[in-house]
Amino acid sequence: MNLPKPAVVTQRAARRMPRVALLLLCSAYVLPGVFGRDPWRQADLIAFGYMHSIASGRTDWWHPLVGGVPPEGGLFPYWLGAFFIQALGAWLDPAFAARLPFALLLVAVLALTWYATYHLARTEAAQPVAFAFGGEAQPVDYARAMADGALLALVATLGLLQLGHETTPELLQLTGAALFVYALAAAHLREAKARVAMLLALPLMAGSGAPSTALALGVGGTAVCLWSSQPQARRFAGWVVIAAAVAALVGVVTGTWAWRVSSPSPGQVVRLFIWFLWPAWPLAAWTVWRWRAHLVRPHLAVPLVVWGIAAFTSVAMNGSDRALMLGLPALAVLAAFSLPTLRRGVASAIDWFSVFFFSIAGLAVWVIYLSMQVGIPSKPLANIQRLAPGFEPVFSWWALLPAVLATGAWVWLVRWRATRHRVVLWRSLVLPASGVAWCWLLLLTLCLPVLDYARSERPIVERLAPHLSRDGCVAAEGLSKGQVAALEALGGYTVRWWHRPGAGACDQLLVAGGNRPVPPPAGWKLVARERRPTDRTEFTYVYRRER
Repeated sequence: MNLPKPAVVTQRAARRMPRVALLLLCSAYVLPGVFGRDPWRQADLIAFGYMHSIASGRTDWWHPLVGGVPPEGGLFPYWLGAFFIQALGAWLDPAFAARLPFALLLVAVLALTWYATYHLARTEAAQPVAFAFGGEAQPVDYARAMADGALLALVATLGLLQLGHETTPELLQLTGAALFVYALAAAHLREAKARVAMLLALPLMAGSGAPSTALALGVGGTAVCLWSSQPQARRFAGWVVIAAAVAALVGVVTGTWAWRVSSPSPGQVVRLFIWFLWPAWPLAAWTVWRWRAHLVRPHLAVPLVVWGIAAFTSVAMNGSDRALMLGLPALAVLAAFSLPTLRRGVASAIDWFSVFFFSIAGLAVWVIYLSMQVGIPSKPLANIQRLAPGFEPVFSWWALLPAVLATGAWVWLVRWRATRHRVVLWRSLVLPASGVAWCWLLLLTLCLPVLDYARSERPIVERLAPHLSRDGCVAAEGLSKGQVAALEALGGYTVRWWHRPGAGACDQLLVAGGNRPVPPPAGWKLVARERRPTDRTEFTYVYRRER
């Protein structure tokens, strides 16, 4: 039965975004943060610690350890980072070498989202209404314009910004989720590529720490295929089942099956969904409403199933942003299908909100940078000196030039959008995506030194260095896994958790505590007390065994 379609698109509106502009936008989004920084605290640093322990030979490939403790997730991400450290570590900094493959994974996620939308938009149900006298968008041109819109929606989504630039297992899981969406989307046109993508997608997620999500996606994908009216999609269901079975086996072999469900906090979950998914979620909700008669069609069923599983997993894990991130490619696809149905007033509101918000944010970064470099205005520099004592601003042309060029591009883009009425489909997402990329580039160029100083564990490792010896081992009590990873990967120490086998043989002990001195354990002597420059309350106490 032919149902009425809400999409009315002319050939003029189906023009694709200029490729040079799209590539520059993606480069401005992906590259900042890849160069010139340490792994940042918590997840980024912990993952690097396991990669470094494998690459340096401290532990074997099947049993990576940080402080004598194994990882909670799968092994695939740590193998990937360790391989690049071993391959490139002789020429590159280990942290940079480990970060390179994950930057390429982010590129792959962007590309897979584009191609998934392209194939879904070429299905008959997703095509716009045919005009009585011609002039409607051609199928391929329409699909390209829609794919450009999905890519812009993904770049504009706030939740991907930081997590997508970390060296963590979740980025490998996100790649698997994007591969899964692509495989289902391309099953009717690119059967061979879709099969390969599916056989990679679910095992990749299972080996990266998300076997339950992979299995749930396998069940959902099988249902979508069997429900489809396309014979190619129904035949594809068998490949989804095979991929799910392999994923379950990979989960067993790598030991990633674990119970991580906890009671959700409704308020926390709602707040997370609102800001983490902005601005894709209002557009996706509009898509579901306007295309509600077509919810079982592939261009809606595929992203809805993937997004629903990711959202449910996030809620079940008490509002986990890393689980929610796995649904972002699917949400971007849904957001793209709102573009042919958006009213002009809504598009204008998105534009002006983006201009106002990102211009203020970018101006704030420039003000902070000028204060650090020339002392005018003085207030931002005073705040930095108070919050990050000991930080010394540095000047770099390599940071300033990209920021100046990107700012000029933002000004030109705002003028281009404000002075002319554009009818192209993707027009409403150009400013949100460009604003995110511009502000991210400014932060990771102009403010990278102070961000790295505040978020790296290197300053505390350097402060502890005069009091510690690399001979033997260091016992640690109360330190976070990130701090232990920093001591091992950045400091070169052998660390053992206190009260674990082998820790008792250590002659040095680190204890995390507050402002008041921690009473020394029996048989130990207090040597020093140090803290991170940006932390006023937490101290690390250094003890040495009495002879």
